Amino acid sequence: MNEEIRGPRDYGEMDSMDLQDFLKVEGLVETGGEAKFRIQGGEVRLNGEVETRRRRKVQRGDVVEIYGERVEVNW
Repeated sequence: MNEEIRGPRDYGEMDSMDLQDFLKVEGLVETGGEAKFRIQGGEVRLNGEVETRRRRKVQRGDVVEIYGERVEVNW
């Protein structure tokens, strides 16, 4: 597993966003359909736990993992 965590991006004044939207915005998936498939298939971890809810809110400080890549939610 890649232990490197990608850095912050600017999402404006948002307090949170849906996990599926975060995956798309970060470019970790190509489409919303792929995000749905990956999340519901148990391929995505949020803060070390498998997360299967597409609309699960992610907030600053959360860590999302997919394909062995860790991305910190920080804006």
